[in-house]
Amino acid sequence: MADMADNSAENRADSANVADSAENSPATSRWAKLAVGKKILVGLVAGVVGLALAAGLAFGGLYGVTRLPDPNASFQSSQSRLYFADGTTELAALAEQNRIAVPSEQIPRAMKDAAVAAEDRTFWTNPGISPTGMARALGAIVTGRDLQGGSTITQQYVRLMYLTSERTVTRKLKEVVLALKVNNRESKDEILTDYLNTVYFSRGAYGVQTAAQSWFGKDAKDLTVPEAAVLAAVVQNPSLLDPSITADNTARLESRYQYVLSGMLGEKSITQQQFDEYRGALPTLANVPPQAVYAGPRGFLVHMAQKELRSLDFTDAQINGGGLQITTTFEPAAQAAAEKAARTYQGQATDAAGARKQQGAGVHAAIASVDTETGGLIALYGGDDFVKNSRNWATTARMTGSTFKAFGLVAGIRNSFTLDTPLRGDSFTPRGESQPVRNEFGIQYGTVTLLQATAASINTAFVDLTSKMKNGPQEVIRAANDAGVPRAGGWDPTDRVALGGAEASPVDMANAYATLANSGVRNGVHVIREVKDSAGNVLYQADPAEQNTVDAKTAADTTYALESVVNEGTGARASALGRPVAGKTGTAGVGDRIAAGWFVAYTKQISTAVMFVAGDDGTADLDPYRAPGDQTFFGAGYPTMTWLDYMKVATTGRPVEDFDTSSYATRPPRSSLAPVAVKGTPPATSAGRSTAGAPDAPAPPAASALHPSASLAPPDVVSPTVPVVPASPSSAPGPTTQPSQPVPTSAPSTP
Repeated sequence: MADMADNSAENRADSANVADSAENSPATSRWAKLAVGKKILVGLVAGVVGLALAAGLAFGGLYGVTRLPDPNASFQSSQSRLYFADGTTELAALAEQNRIAVPSEQIPRAMKDAAVAAEDRTFWTNPGISPTGMARALGAIVTGRDLQGGSTITQQYVRLMYLTSERTVTRKLKEVVLALKVNNRESKDEILTDYLNTVYFSRGAYGVQTAAQSWFGKDAKDLTVPEAAVLAAVVQNPSLLDPSITADNTARLESRYQYVLSGMLGEKSITQQQFDEYRGALPTLANVPPQAVYAGPRGFLVHMAQKELRSLDFTDAQINGGGLQITTTFEPAAQAAAEKAARTYQGQATDAAGARKQQGAGVHAAIASVDTETGGLIALYGGDDFVKNSRNWATTARMTGSTFKAFGLVAGIRNSFTLDTPLRGDSFTPRGESQPVRNEFGIQYGTVTLLQATAASINTAFVDLTSKMKNGPQEVIRAANDAGVPRAGGWDPTDRVALGGAEASPVDMANAYATLANSGVRNGVHVIREVKDSAGNVLYQADPAEQNTVDAKTAADTTYALESVVNEGTGARASALGRPVAGKTGTAGVGDRIAAGWFVAYTKQISTAVMFVAGDDGTADLDPYRAPGDQTFFGAGYPTMTWLDYMKVATTGRPVEDFDTSSYATRPPRSSLAPVAVKGTPPATSAGRSTAGAPDAPAPPAASALHPSASLAPPDVVSPTVPVVPASPSSAPGPTTQPSQPVPTSAPSTP
């Protein structure tokens, strides 16, 4: 018995040992881990299901307690108004609602089919909401992005009829709940009829009946298939699809019209034969009188404000008839001054051409003025009358001339060059090129410092500087981009890039120089400061994203150099403002043609760019419009005079502020610098110009005849008319342009 007990104990021990061994085996370990993982997975699934159930119950509860408001009480659209920056001075009153509701039987089937093809091709089968659109909206909520898009016709109708313009997650949830309720309460035909009696079609027309009258001079019941397709197309973005606002909208409308017809064909609402017949051209549109809100130079401000509001997710219906109170960044006194200055000097330039009996192609002045701290556009002159010509010259990119040298300065200082760096002031042929770079009037300056080169706008010195930098052309381009100028035409990466063949708009140049004034901090240009609904609730407030894109010391040293342009160089006329000013004149030429004249300059608080161009496309010759006594059209002439007259008003009431202190500010006054030596005389052409192109500033005698000012340095017209090859990277301390395939170059700039 004892032996049996002992054997039994041994067997139990053996079994235990076997169990221990099994538990510690790799296979057993894997199964254990899988078991733990399974428990975790089950827990996670249970948690997700629980959350989903909770969300479903919450949504069900929200659905149950949400009542469908009375649309007649809730939908009270009224006229939206634009205000200047003071919030009280009215800039414009936008379209008042013009609405006539019609029953379903007076809306032709073609109009209903076109609306579905344009806005919601699943309308007849969806539950009033779009699952994919809901998913995108949920993603936007999770990531903090704006809530945009994904709306069915039912959701659009609900948003207009029952909800405010509030841009929140709560409103989006209400929109979804109400859309489901409307879809359950009304027939699809009733919803579509209500929608077509509500939406905005431009021309002040709310609803299809007034739209049919405004666009085609007929009742809705008489609309043809092509006419219905046009109206359905317009709903997506009325201000950008109505040719009566600007002729530029015609092409956009044609494209959208084709989209609607294609949708109707796909839904078998029209036959292939009808599609082929209608797709060729838009139906004839009724002539409408120009909308008074766009008349004159302020039409450009209204158009820019509407465009920015759309980018902020406000609909055209809300913008025009939603009772919004919209405060812009434009300052009333500054705007009036911009209009007066631009018209004054456009007129003088036109008179000058007439006095010489020269036929010019038409001169255009553009002004863009930016608050350096916020990026708000405080004044803009884009043209004489938006209705007559909707091209906004203040947002049109043209050759910048020597104003682009500011970015050569930034690039040089970034790359360890100083304002005392010696550079070539005489004509020379850069390595890899076949033609020499020259200064305005062919002047030979000898060796000059970067500071002197900036004040006198010496072309050769800036080409020399760019060639000595590693990746010089790319560095200049990077500096311009960092300051706030996007690439446009003529941005060829050659050693001559700083001379200003590159194109930019006055708005972008004003903002880029504002970055220098603002200690290297760049803001986005904007025109909307605040939006309130009709009850005074704030729906939007501008909060521009600030980016420190230029080192503060680099910005201060660049500003110091640009002050020399005003204190003793080609921009001396601007010193009459009586406060610290930094800036750059610019005259861009192509061959014997002056393509653009500029002055871009800033105080600590305001940066303003002025551009003059000629011709319908802004590339004709400015020479006929040169000021009396001048050899050609100079950036230091009419553009600088325009800037000064405007800035005298724009700076009124603002304190006089100094720029950030530069490391060069402790040196002796600039006037103690040795004067630049002139080694030669300009080789004149039959036109009396330097073979280098047109100058930035007139000779001193002409200056006194134009405007009270200090004497001016020789101008710096840039007009590279020879093939220039892109510079290759090099770190050598001298010209390092390497040969490659020639590329066409834009004209160089002048001071």
